[in-house]
Amino acid sequence: MSETNNLMETLGIKFLSVSKGRVEALMPVEKRICQPFGILHGGATISLAESVAGKGSLFLCKEHEIPVGTQVSCNHISSAKEGEVVYAVGTLLHAGATTHIWNVDINNSEGRLISSARISNMILKQK
Repeated sequence: MSETNNLMETLGIKFLSVSKGRVEALMPVEKRICQPFGILHGGATISLAESVAGKGSLFLCKEHEIPVGTQVSCNHISSAKEGEVVYAVGTLLHAGATTHIWNVDINNSEGRLISSARISNMILKQK
C-alpha cells in the first residue's frame, strides 16, 4: 500500500509497526484536520482507523489479493486538540478467507482513549 499521494499522506499518518494481527500508527492533529473549534474531526479519526485496518489486512493478504473496507463503526469517547498527536493500535479479531475484522483504539499521547472503531474488510482477488 503506497503511503504517498493519497489520503494517508494528506492526513500525516505514519505507520510505526506492522505485524501479523497488530498495526500501530500515529497522526498529528493539525489545523487542516480539525473542526473549526480546534479539535480533531471525527472523519479524520475514522480515516486513521480504516487506514490501520487496511494496512493490517494487506499484510495478511496473499499475492493477488487486496483488502477493501466494507463497514466501519466508531465511537468517539474524548477529543484531541490541535497540536497533539494521536496513536492508533489495530488488533485483528478475525482473519477469514474472505473477511477480516479489526478493532482500532485511538489514544492521545497520555494514553487517554479518543475513539474506538471496528472495521470489516473484504478480501478480493485482483484481476
